[in-house]
Amino acid sequence: MMTVTDLNTRAISAGFVRRVGPGVRIWLVSAALLAAIALFSPAQGAASAVFTAQSLVNTAPYLLLSILIAAWARATGADGLIARAFTGAPAVMILLAALAGGLSPFCSCGVIPLIAALLAMGVPLSAVMAFWLASPVMDPSMFMMTAGLLGSEFAVAKTIAAVGLGLFGGFATLAIVRMGGLAEPLREGVGNGACGGSIVRTRKDVVWSFWHDDARLRQFWREAGRTTLFLGKWLTLAFLLESLMIAYLPADLVSSVVGGAGIVPIAAATVVGVPAYLNGYAALPLVSGLIEQGMAPGAALAFLVAGGVTSIPAAIAVFALVKRTVFALYVALALTGSFAAGLIFQAVAS
Repeated sequence: MMTVTDLNTRAISAGFVRRVGPGVRIWLVSAALLAAIALFSPAQGAASAVFTAQSLVNTAPYLLLSILIAAWARATGADGLIARAFTGAPAVMILLAALAGGLSPFCSCGVIPLIAALLAMGVPLSAVMAFWLASPVMDPSMFMMTAGLLGSEFAVAKTIAAVGLGLFGGFATLAIVRMGGLAEPLREGVGNGACGGSIVRTRKDVVWSFWHDDARLRQFWREAGRTTLFLGKWLTLAFLLESLMIAYLPADLVSSVVGGAGIVPIAAATVVGVPAYLNGYAALPLVSGLIEQGMAPGAALAFLVAGGVTSIPAAIAVFALVKRTVFALYVALALTGSFAAGLIFQAVAS
């Protein structure tokens, strides 16, 4: 039977978990994982700690540039330029939305209310779909991190894949809408977005020389600090997991599943990317390790693109906003486009 002390302990533990928040939890997971490794295998624990520290040092220049880009975009108000992508003819809107999605510095928490706002304001679903599919795949900070960990060629290919996926999804959705489908995509009771939605509801001037404005300068440093913590926690966990993958995952197994040419490795990576994807930044070191163990370039790109668009957090957010038919289309377009991007990149790389 559970005692009062046990109940109090559980209550305190539950309250602690709620208070620490998701950011601190990632640090705790990394610390607990490293402690467990050191307990069961002291040699591997030391090796994993050294590998993680060295990897963070090696990626520091790209990490710093990523942080500065994210903070600059928020302080200048450049992220507000996204509103201009959703005006004009449908084909023009799709093109601009795909470009904006592939190049804009939006995180997942900002995209979801932004999408809700766009749909509630009557922006065509085709343009919104183009932006929605391209946005999780690439942004300026992600480009720098991808170039640092996987090479500039891979970073360019991933950017092209993001824009291409947006174009593919946008025009496919436009065709379905013109045939009379996908009317009223939002679920009942969904509003017009909160923090992200204000970007399109209220257009503000872009101030490139933001350092002359004290409020914008403070916003720059706040965003820089937030981005530093965000990237730091995920990269630390990712490098720690990569060290274990290199130590314990047989290279021949990786090569047999997602290595070599052909359709099967790319298809496998596309499907595996859905449940296995952690985070856009955390996935990069893991894929880097897999490539070293024999993962095909096309499979690596398909994994990153499919995982970014259909990861569990992103998928849940999409499911909460739109009706099931729109959600099913979103997933189908993401998987089809990711598979196609992997095939094309594999053909070019080989």
